[in-house]
Amino acid sequence: MRSRLTLKIHTLLERVFPEKRLFLRSDTETRFIRLKSETQLVAWTGSIIVVAWTIIATAILLMDSIGAGNFRAQAQRDQLTYEQRLNALSGERDARAAEALAAQERFNSALQQISIMQSELLATEEKRRELETGLEVVQATLRDTMRAREAARQELAALSAENDDPTATAMTDDAAGTVDLLANALAETAAERDMIAADAEFAIGHAQEMELELRLLQERNDQIFRQLEEAMLVSVEPLDQMFRAAGMNPESLIDQVRRGYSGTGGPLTPLQFSTRGGTNDPDAERANRILGSMDRINLYRIAAEKAPFALPVKSNFRFTSGFGQRWGRLHAGADFAGPIGTPIYATADGVVTNASWSSGYGRLIKIRHEFGIETRYAHLNAMDVKVGQRVSRGDRIGAMGNSGRSTGPHLHYEVRVGGEPVNPMIYIRAGQDVF
Repeated sequence: MRSRLTLKIHTLLERVFPEKRLFLRSDTETRFIRLKSETQLVAWTGSIIVVAWTIIATAILLMDSIGAGNFRAQAQRDQLTYEQRLNALSGERDARAAEALAAQERFNSALQQISIMQSELLATEEKRRELETGLEVVQATLRDTMRAREAARQELAALSAENDDPTATAMTDDAAGTVDLLANALAETAAERDMIAADAEFAIGHAQEMELELRLLQERNDQIFRQLEEAMLVSVEPLDQMFRAAGMNPESLIDQVRRGYSGTGGPLTPLQFSTRGGTNDPDAERANRILGSMDRINLYRIAAEKAPFALPVKSNFRFTSGFGQRWGRLHAGADFAGPIGTPIYATADGVVTNASWSSGYGRLIKIRHEFGIETRYAHLNAMDVKVGQRVSRGDRIGAMGNSGRSTGPHLHYEVRVGGEPVNPMIYIRAGQDVF
């Protein structure tokens, strides 16, 4: 039974792969190699498997390369979008700050005008009281004079009846002149009193208008303050979350940066808006809180420049290996594969402490940063910095290569904190939403 089945299979193979002979001829003899149907089938199958494997491997590499390029392009677009948003918020924040200062100047000017009007009103009221007092004295004196005149007339009439004396007539004329003088003085005093009352009424009305304008200005200031506070909140929160995502304490970072930048004065000096002593001005307190947020953002920016939140490779690359155990050993960094000569950039401000050949690392650059952080860039093809050189984030420091113990051109990138290696992707992912 088995021989019949084998014979049928052999017959079928003979139809598809007929037996062939490969002749080898030399000067003295001729030989041939017999290629059976089974041998041809094995060779044909092996060739198909090799070709299929080559096609599949090539497709996987192309898809991986395209995916890495799309990821990098998307990251760059996201970074550009956030930078534009952050710049727009910064511009709006500066505009709001300028509006707040201008509004505060108008507020102070209005306060000064109201203070002047109140002083004038008090002076006018005091003068009016003095005039009323003087007018009452004049009226009392006039009443006494009128009574004295009437008594003098009666006495004069009695004397005239007894004796027609010229001296009495002269005294009557003098009393009449005195009365006329007092009446004129009383009329002038009354007119001046009416004028002072009119001035006081005008001052009161003007003061009410100023109070209304001051209230509207206060409402405008409150709206500006709210917008500034919202802008500060939107600007501070992403930076605060970025440091926390990287495992860094924002408060200790702020204190450390502030100690390094301890200058005083300038536009962030606390403001004093109150024109009088006593309780604190709530507007001044809100403005100082906003200035404190602006100062915190500036300190955050300084700290972010000194921590490795950026990518060391800006061109298209393929992420080939991450941080962690590999083949029973700790892989202390992340690998970014790309063509030889791809530019490598510093991920934070710092000082170059090593730029030389280092055993399995090949050409190695070490940069010391603030907060006890060090970054390493290994397997380089070229090094563009020297020991002791100070670099900033984004400065080109070398080119990707294949030096040292490496299986292909790539960058081995490490981040060490206090001498201990940490996953560099923690910093890179934390900074993707900000930078």
